[in-house]
Amino acid sequence: MASFDVQEWRKEDYLVTTDAEKQDIAAIHRYLTRSTWAEGIDRETVAISVQNSLNFGLFHGNEQIGFARLVTDYATFAYLCDVYVLEAYQGKKLGKWLIACCHAHPVFEKLRRIVLFTSTAPWLYAQAGYVPINRPDYTWTIARPDIYKSRNNPIEK
Repeated sequence: MASFDVQEWRKEDYLVTTDAEKQDIAAIHRYLTRSTWAEGIDRETVAISVQNSLNFGLFHGNEQIGFARLVTDYATFAYLCDVYVLEAYQGKKLGKWLIACCHAHPVFEKLRRIVLFTSTAPWLYAQAGYVPINRPDYTWTIARPDIYKSRNNPIEK
């Protein structure tokens, strides 16, 4: 994994930081386990995913109120995922700012391709320059949306 100095952005009483030590795994897990895309995810899987990503924690004071992460090779490609802002803080344009902070990171300017998957906020990503692919035989996937709810979850064995 590439090494980058911790990046931080401030806006009023809010902070976005890439500092791995500040990411609150319990808070991230609490949100993700009830999200539409990772319902039921276990804490260990969240911890491993954070450990292996470039993370952007959104804080109000000492409380983590949002999150985004880039799964990346730090050279050509990144997958933007697990983006959220707690409901009590929505409507303040913090999600838009969080995405802007991801885009402002030095690694982002080097990347040839950034992808994401969303069913909940396409308007947010469109404002940030993302466009739907929607091309036949272009993007392929193996999708297992219920993996965290399945009794056959290999991570829990």
